[in-house]
Amino acid sequence: MRAAPTAALLVAFLTAAMLPSPGRADTSATPLADGFEGDDFAPGGGLFYKHNHEQSAGTVVFQSQVVRSGRQSLDLSVRPLCPPESELCSERAEIWEKPDVLVPYGRQTWYALSMQLAQPVSTERHRYVMMQWKREIDPGAMGDYSPLLALRLMEGRIAVTVDTDTGTFAPIGTSERPTGCKPGEAMASPPDEYNQFRTLVAIEPGVMGPEEAGFTGCTPDIRVTPRGALPAAGSGWVDYVFSVKPGPTGDGRIDVVANGKWIVTVEGKIGHEGPQLGEHMYFKFGPYRGGDGNVWRIYYDDFRRGPACTDVADAAICAKIAD
Repeated sequence: MRAAPTAALLVAFLTAAMLPSPGRADTSATPLADGFEGDDFAPGGGLFYKHNHEQSAGTVVFQSQVVRSGRQSLDLSVRPLCPPESELCSERAEIWEKPDVLVPYGRQTWYALSMQLAQPVSTERHRYVMMQWKREIDPGAMGDYSPLLALRLMEGRIAVTVDTDTGTFAPIGTSERPTGCKPGEAMASPPDEYNQFRTLVAIEPGVMGPEEAGFTGCTPDIRVTPRGALPAAGSGWVDYVFSVKPGPTGDGRIDVVANGKWIVTVEGKIGHEGPQLGEHMYFKFGPYRGGDGNVWRIYYDDFRRGPACTDVADAAICAKIAD
């Protein structure tokens, strides 16, 4: 008969579960920064451009014509690559965190990044993603896991979405939710065969379009506290700050700040815990879309990442979020 573990052993086991896999040092406590001031990514920034077929549609330019601060910023664009009839094809110019700097999944981490969309801003109903956070996926995993958090362009409006595969979906139109969600619930799209579904937690003010109307239900497992309005997509440089803590069992939390204004707090079952998932979270940014017929360009500047809010943001906004 096996003896019950002592409290000390249990604590040690739980602590070890949060550490990186063997052979990978835990660098998540080390702040990262890159202002894109050289002709390549900064050695201490932890970023790289991943070369694969999808990314071959992309172009990366360190340039000085459109800049948020310093001398340069990053110009990322995608050109048409996918056949129009291919729904599974995508075009990307994404910058990734290097594998050796990834954060253990479930650990709160702060990110800051400035972004400006090139004109004209598309108003199409299409798949446009500009920043995303995902959980590592083992090779050959069943299912296509979406970002746990993403900054998107939805019919010309900036939007923030959060995904989960552990929450409960409740359709609108029932006796409990005849015309909409209960206070604090997130609007949700119907789940797929793996119970993965997307919630819309913030969107730039405007008239609801067909894409937004696709969120036909709600979830009581993701709670949304609106605090301010997202800036307009075409308003120039926007300085974003994100606090990201996945928690598919219910202890997740995300805070979004834009141009110094606290936009939203999201809490609950955030992220995924399905089979064949890895132990780390990774962040990537840059234009990602399904096949399209035009060049799509975005400028980025002033990337920062750290374990504390003050590693990436002004102390005043950090104090407000901590209250």
